Amino acid sequence: MAARVAALALVTAAGVVAHWPVLSARALCFDDEAYFVDNWLVQNPSWQSAATFFREVFKPSTVGGYYQPLTMISLMLDYAAGARPDDLRQFHLTNLTLHVCNALLIVVLLDLLFGRPWVAAAAGLLFAVHPLTVEPIAWVSERKTLLASFFALWTLVLYVAFVRTRRRSCLVVAGLTFVLAVLAKPTTTPLPVVALLLDWWPLRRLNWRAVLEKIPLLAISVASAIITGISQSRAAWVASPAEQSFGRILLILGHNVVFYAEKAIWPANLTPHNPFPAPLDLTNPRVLLSLIATLVLLAVLAVSLRWTRAACAGWLIFLAAIFPTMGAIGFTNVIASDKYAYFPALGWLLLLAAGLGRLWDWCGQTDLGRNLRRLLPVAVVGLMLVQIRATRGQLALWANSETLGRHMLALAPYSPIVHNALAGELLRSGRLDEAARHCREALRFHPQDHKAHTNLGNILAMQQRWEEAVAHLEEAARLKPDYDPAYNGLGAALADQGKLDEAIPHFERALAINPHNADACCNLGNVLAARGRLEEAASRFAQAIGLRHNFPEAHNNLANVLWALGKPEQAIPHYREAIRLKPALADAYYNLARLLASMGRHAEAAEALRSGLRQVPGDARLIAGLRTLQPPRSATSQP
Repeated sequence: MAARVAALALVTAAGVVAHWPVLSARALCFDDEAYFVDNWLVQNPSWQSAATFFREVFKPSTVGGYYQPLTMISLMLDYAAGARPDDLRQFHLTNLTLHVCNALLIVVLLDLLFGRPWVAAAAGLLFAVHPLTVEPIAWVSERKTLLASFFALWTLVLYVAFVRTRRRSCLVVAGLTFVLAVLAKPTTTPLPVVALLLDWWPLRRLNWRAVLEKIPLLAISVASAIITGISQSRAAWVASPAEQSFGRILLILGHNVVFYAEKAIWPANLTPHNPFPAPLDLTNPRVLLSLIATLVLLAVLAVSLRWTRAACAGWLIFLAAIFPTMGAIGFTNVIASDKYAYFPALGWLLLLAAGLGRLWDWCGQTDLGRNLRRLLPVAVVGLMLVQIRATRGQLALWANSETLGRHMLALAPYSPIVHNALAGELLRSGRLDEAARHCREALRFHPQDHKAHTNLGNILAMQQRWEEAVAHLEEAARLKPDYDPAYNGLGAALADQGKLDEAIPHFERALAINPHNADACCNLGNVLAARGRLEEAASRFAQAIGLRHNFPEAHNNLANVLWALGKPEQAIPHYREAIRLKPALADAYYNLARLLASMGRHAEAAEALRSGLRQVPGDARLIAGLRTLQPPRSATSQP
């Protein structure tokens, strides 16, 4: 018992030490906007939000893709605990905790299967610190991978416990944890097949009774597959194997088998974006060699059955678990991804544990072997230290979104998706010319990229190149008529030109497509206020704040309208909230000071201006406002 506790403590410590820098990571990645940055349900934690996540079975409204209510609720709970798009620490802390728990569950599972706590600990240790695990931890929206793996591993632990003890309660609870796994991420759907493979090896109990025991799990799996297919096709897109050529699927499978094996053995050049090779045919040396290597591997595994089932079973478990993301079913723009191998790596860990156990036994047969035994722990610790260093190096790339974007671009320089993602980050930091250049690169590789057209249109509008801006935003709307950011950008470009009446229908169109678009709601409020429709404007600003609580501009604009409506006492809290949310928002300090001064509260007004100058030194309006509030100096006699 003491050995098992020590093993679990070692794995916990190693996992925390390896991944601790993730708590300082600030990078956002592709899906993060949909999952939490702009997700109004996540940002409004409540029983109603949770019910909505569960209720939207066949077409999730806030994330385009498959049904994953448990993941969304998990992110919502983190948001309630203080996580924010500009403060990811709570998100990462939960991810790290889940990863460490997964590593411990792997140790427990391997110990149950092989009865060797230190062998199980060695395999779990190498999983806990491996660089391939960085992506699911550092990428916030990959909470789904960690959470689904957590419940999937519990399912397998409970199933093996049932096999060892024959307690039916273990099998019942395993069914419940499997349901939770597919509610977090349906790529765990093949879990019953993984359990059957464990029956073949190492449990060696594969028979009709074992198959019948899996019927409840298989029923859950089939239901999950049906729901996933419908929700993915309605909310995003999916291509069944029948819609792809057999040759293409074969080349993708061959490429990916080698890709994942290579990254597991030598985890270099890891990136969240691995585009399809061009060309994807046998004239590409990489594709050809991968196919040959895969065929050789299959032959070796077939031959290995003469001596052991371990190698074949380990690889079959990996392939069964990773099959939904292996490429036979098309649903993504990448050919492979580190995160896809997170749970399927269990197959390789089983093989590793079996190999270490046999090596340990073999070493105990001779004096020389017993001396070699002493080197095995040293080798494991040495490999762990190497992996920790590589893991921390990989985590450094997630320091901020620009660092991550440039790393992805270095490995995929012709990817329009990466160019556009980097352009979005540069746009947020105000580097318009560089952002525009990356948008144009994205459009050069993919002229029909509606997101790149939208980003470029917004950039050109900020540069007051109105005609070009409107042309790109209209093209984005034409390419994807239900893309609300394009209509919001188009309305903003028209409003900035003073074409307020023309702008209003575009903002209304954006909100008709997506009633939770807080930016469009706030922009519509601005136009309505400029047209003198103050009550309607106040309603829109209040709606925007309800959709996005951390929206300082909406608070500031609502306060302006409330003041104009003769409600100064109601305006003051909104000015203060705008300042709290965005301490560098000079407008809020200036407007608050003017309002306080108009109410005769000059001392408070002066303090507001001084606070603003501490945050925005040198702001001309704040300086001028402070001067007007200062009493004139008394006259002094001339000498």
